[in-house]
Amino acid sequence: MAFLRNLLATLVGLFIFSVVGFFIFFSVLVASSADETPKVEENSVLYFNMSGMMVDKTVDDPFYEALSDRPTAYSLLDIATAIKNAKTDDRIKGLYLEPMYLSTGYASYQEIRDAILDFKSTGKFVYAYSEYMSESDYYVASAADSVFINPTGAIEFNGLSANVTFYKGLFDKLEIEPEVFRVGAFKSYVEPYTRTEMSGENRLQYSDLLLSMYDTYLNNLSESIGKTVEELDDISYLMKVRLPKDAKEHGLIHKVGYEDELETVMKNRLGLLQDEEIPYVDIKNYSQVVSAESPYSSNRVAVIVAQGDIVMGGDEGIVGETFANEVKKARENSSVKAIIMRVNSGGGSMTASDMIWREMMLTKGKKPIIASMANAAASGGYYIAMAADTIIAQPNTITGSIGIFGLWLNFTKFLENKVGITHDVVKTGEFSDIYTVTRRLNSYERQIIQGTVEEGYETFTRKVAENRNMSHDKVREIAEGRVWSGEQAVENGLVDRLGSFDDAVQLAVRMAGIEDDYRLSYYPKQKPFLEEFFDRMSSSIKTKLFSNPIDPILTQFERLKNLQGIQARMSGDLEVK
Repeated sequence: MAFLRNLLATLVGLFIFSVVGFFIFFSVLVASSADETPKVEENSVLYFNMSGMMVDKTVDDPFYEALSDRPTAYSLLDIATAIKNAKTDDRIKGLYLEPMYLSTGYASYQEIRDAILDFKSTGKFVYAYSEYMSESDYYVASAADSVFINPTGAIEFNGLSANVTFYKGLFDKLEIEPEVFRVGAFKSYVEPYTRTEMSGENRLQYSDLLLSMYDTYLNNLSESIGKTVEELDDISYLMKVRLPKDAKEHGLIHKVGYEDELETVMKNRLGLLQDEEIPYVDIKNYSQVVSAESPYSSNRVAVIVAQGDIVMGGDEGIVGETFANEVKKARENSSVKAIIMRVNSGGGSMTASDMIWREMMLTKGKKPIIASMANAAASGGYYIAMAADTIIAQPNTITGSIGIFGLWLNFTKFLENKVGITHDVVKTGEFSDIYTVTRRLNSYERQIIQGTVEEGYETFTRKVAENRNMSHDKVREIAEGRVWSGEQAVENGLVDRLGSFDDAVQLAVRMAGIEDDYRLSYYPKQKPFLEEFFDRMSSSIKTKLFSNPIDPILTQFERLKNLQGIQARMSGDLEVK
């Protein structure tokens, strides 16, 4: 026994020593990294490796990439700000893009592309090189002065498509019966659980959405590379570009060549000898420089970054109470002179959306409040934006989807026939067990729930009418759960104007009268480093332990589990590429 006690004591000691050592090690690294701002040399080239994933705002985590096997994560708002700052930074002479399957939405691509075009307006050069370039990569790269593609590489230029995954066949095999309630012929979120293909209404809305987005794509491309929209449409429709040499032949790129050849071109522009190194500065490092060099101001513009699903609780996504409090804190903070609600969400809980909307309404008239729409601001995402003084979207933002639904699953047959589990119940009222997953609803219960959903739809459309100064009948015409592009939304009155996040900032500071003296503050505030780090480590461990080939299906079941109450959200599986 003494031996076992000594062994256990030794193991515990080693564990404690390891934990303490770990904390000391990371504390030293954090302290040292905080003191080291990257340096920018004269005659530098800003380098943007366009691979990985991009969200509106990432958490500052110096060890994320070093200790994670996940794709590189970029912050759109930081990248766009960095490019804007580099435009007037005399140390930066040009921008080098290396696109390879950057994962984000088309509104984000638009944001970056517009920033690059603005950067070029000063006469600074922009070059792009890639081995493999997706259609969305090319959209950004086409803003460059010159695009090089590796001779053995590939470029995609064949139009946009939208893919929706359907689960009805799986549910049929498992004998799981969806209980569905909705308002709006185009409210398609529930279709994957009740159908095996798109409905006519869903196919219509997505076809119109893609055509609008691709019109924007081709028109902007036409301006950049000097080919007509008709020529580009013909090349795309027939997929005439299949190899890099085809892209050169049809005028989409400037050269089929290697990276060293492009570096030779850049060295000539920089006045460097061929044996000299180009002083690159990585765009993420440059973002730190921009932040460190930004002048102090007591005037703040609060940017509330609302990205993800809108939910009633938890630690991820747009949590109703949390984000409502963020709006309230910004309203009550005397240093905050204007507020921007940056929305990148397909929606979620109607109750959570309404909580945020209420605080937006309480803020209206007290401080300028602008909604800036990103890749998606639809359904609940539109709900939390509609109270703003002005709504700004990109032409290819997915918005609208004004409709609601209720959904849960009846597991009775699955539990009885597949697992062997049965249920019985005692109750004090006729409808005490109405919200159950262990039996079918009767017709009267369905009427009760459908009435609740219809009342929610009436509330949603009425608030849209009031906030957008439209008649209720007009809102009903453009609602029905239908999604629109940002360009379409301007035409039908759901959005005020097209523009970028920077346009939203400029409008906010102009309305607040602080054009020459302001600083952006992002909300919600970041967690302390160690708390965030261990949260990420825990998530990473769970991912590694439970990752398997049917993860997408399990993820979908997890999302269904979190559908609490009436939902205002667009189709969760729409993928435009």
